[in-house]
Amino acid sequence: MLTGKTESGFEFQLSENAMNNMELIEDLATVDRGDVTALPKVLVALLGAEEKKRLYDHLRTEDGRVPIDLLVEEVKQMFKVSKELKN
Repeated sequence: MLTGKTESGFEFQLSENAMNNMELIEDLATVDRGDVTALPKVLVALLGAEEKKRLYDHLRTEDGRVPIDLLVEEVKQMFKVSKELKN
């Protein structure tokens, strides 16, 4: 289990098994091509449904929105932190 914290203060745990998942890679490629509709699947694969909700709540603005740009940045940071932890 890899644990880390993003710059915004979101603490997370990632299973190494969760990251070794071809469907996750496919969904990440979809997001990378600009289709952010695959992002919720990426988050469930990485974090699980409950932790995805906790991340959304962490990023939620006063008017109730979860900004996509902030969400994408959090995911990038999770991968960066997990890569640093593995090395």
